[in-house]
Amino acid sequence: MSELDKQIDALDAVDAQLLEKIADLVGKPVGALNIRKNGGCAARTSTEHIKIDPRTDGHAGIDIHILPGTKGETCHIPVVMTKTDLTDAVYNDFYVGEDADVVIVAGCGIHNCGNQDSQHDGVHRFFVGKNAKVKYVEKHYGEGDGTGKRILNPLTEVTMEEGSSMEMEMVQIKGVDSTVRTTKATLAADASLVVRERLMTHGNQTAESVYITELDGDGSRADVVSRSVAKDSSYQKFDSRIVGNAACTGHTECDAIIMGSARILAVPQLEANNIDAALIHEAAIGKIAGEQIIKLMTLGLTESEAEEQIVNGFLK
Repeated sequence: MSELDKQIDALDAVDAQLLEKIADLVGKPVGALNIRKNGGCAARTSTEHIKIDPRTDGHAGIDIHILPGTKGETCHIPVVMTKTDLTDAVYNDFYVGEDADVVIVAGCGIHNCGNQDSQHDGVHRFFVGKNAKVKYVEKHYGEGDGTGKRILNPLTEVTMEEGSSMEMEMVQIKGVDSTVRTTKATLAADASLVVRERLMTHGNQTAESVYITELDGDGSRADVVSRSVAKDSSYQKFDSRIVGNAACTGHTECDAIIMGSARILAVPQLEANNIDAALIHEAAIGKIAGEQIIKLMTLGLTESEAEEQIVNGFLK
């Protein structure tokens, strides 16, 4: 049995459930992998083209080096937390070589059945080489019947070289009591960034999303879009700022459904520092239209089932 097989076998049923929720991992994964559990490494393997090494600067975390020209590979770096009264801070750096085309799947799942908080603060820095392409997926999920909170505060910093592109799928599934997600990106000439955020809060949960995009090179472009649903007494804030410092194009948008006594604040911002910067922002917040619910109820759904179907379709 390989060392990776032994590491995977050592994970329990709760770990497996969390990994499936946040990273679609079932059984032994294929490709480069680093599973972090309760502040330590639970499993790790590299491939010929993707090397994962522990940091040597005193910070907890890993360095991921993706060789130039790497194509069609996936790197999984999920985090699971199953202990209460634990704060885990980790620093991961990604070095994506020129002309690479890869998928990186991150995310964090917290199972907290205690009466103390569980918190994960992950700092990810991406250095995306010339003409490289990255799809990045980050999912957050919380569960457990304890009174302790499940807290996630990720910071993502992206530096994109000429002609590179990055697609970011940022998802908060459910069960996270408090989160502040901060994403900063700097784009060189002809670089492209697409962000799609999907978020749902309920109960007394709070979620703040901050996006700061600097378009520094001619031909650079960014499209930052958030779709969210706020239920019960939860609170959301979407703060997206696009700065055009060159002949560039930028678009940011927030679409939100508000339910119950929830509150939502949308703060789209545009800053043009070049006459050829073309920037657009949009924001819409509203409740579910009554006629939509009535239409579905005529098909046999209850009111709550109709609301759930509308919400699920909106967040797809």
